[in-house]
Amino acid sequence: METKWMRVAAALDDPEGLNNDPAILEAAAFLSRGETVAFPTETVYGLGADALDPAAVDKIYVAKGRPGDNPLIVHIAEKRQVDDLAKEIFPAAERLMEAFWPGPLTVVLPAANRVPRRTTGGLDTVAIRMPAHPVAAAILRVTGIPVAAPSANRSGRPSPTTAKDVWEDLAGRIPLLVDGGPAGIGVESTVIGWPQGRPVILRPGGISPEELQDVLGEPVELDASWKASVDRPLAPGMKYRHYAPKGQLYLLRGDLDAARAEIVRRATDDHAAGRRVGVLTTAEGRTAYPPFCEVVVCGTRRDLATVAAGLFSALRFFDHRGCEVIYAEPFPPEGIGWAILNRLIKAAGHRVIQVPRAT
Repeated sequence: METKWMRVAAALDDPEGLNNDPAILEAAAFLSRGETVAFPTETVYGLGADALDPAAVDKIYVAKGRPGDNPLIVHIAEKRQVDDLAKEIFPAAERLMEAFWPGPLTVVLPAANRVPRRTTGGLDTVAIRMPAHPVAAAILRVTGIPVAAPSANRSGRPSPTTAKDVWEDLAGRIPLLVDGGPAGIGVESTVIGWPQGRPVILRPGGISPEELQDVLGEPVELDASWKASVDRPLAPGMKYRHYAPKGQLYLLRGDLDAARAEIVRRATDDHAAGRRVGVLTTAEGRTAYPPFCEVVVCGTRRDLATVAAGLFSALRFFDHRGCEVIYAEPFPPEGIGWAILNRLIKAAGHRVIQVPRAT
């Protein structure tokens, strides 16, 4: 299959221009005839297909090599489309949609009968969000259909934040790639559901637990199941190995100084054994490691949003440098730090090294 790469020419702040941009019109045409299209959202690049057409959705699974029981997020252009996709809209979900849509929040609701089981991964619920990226919004407006769109990468690989990342993984596997520039947030949307009638974050992401609690006025539980493999996922991104570089990644947890000392010790042993070593750090730790390490800075600890934005591109960079073993510094479990930890734990295949506090 030949993959067509089209760049958006219209200004991103010009909705009318975007509606008539050749890349947007081509994407709408492809989606309308049951094809897949990769396009940017404000979180990562997504691979979209008509959410109500099981044959079209199946092409997403084939292109990504994605397990068939892993549900997809359905993207919409207007809030009224939720009525066609969900049997019931909880009052709490209404408040969150009002507060955070368009934006990086996915709500999980009881699925309407018209939503194919292929889209929901066989579940009775459907995950829905309204993206804020102007290109994604324009494609959804012009197409006029709900679009199922997981991240536009091969299953298990780091999610793509640029068109180049998508091309690296899916060239020859999809018919169209729409290049709208780099994604902004860098980690996927927060997924929230009500599995037992209480709000539960099923996947941490671009909206923090604290922000959700402020709107709902009640505690929001962070589902612990993302820390371990589960037999049956409740939402996208809760099952299987995700986000992984080709080298073996280890996440350090605990005191930062002790973690850096442990990384140096382990990296020295790996280097002596002839292995190429990578270290994922921030601007503050740039000079903390031996010169034989491939040190990659993904942001700054003063602003964890920069770490989230740079995380997936950093993991891909280790592949380009041929790193066989990679160590990631610890990050705090707060705010968007939850999303960073979630992605790193999955990328590491749950290989977590706990270190004691330095003395």
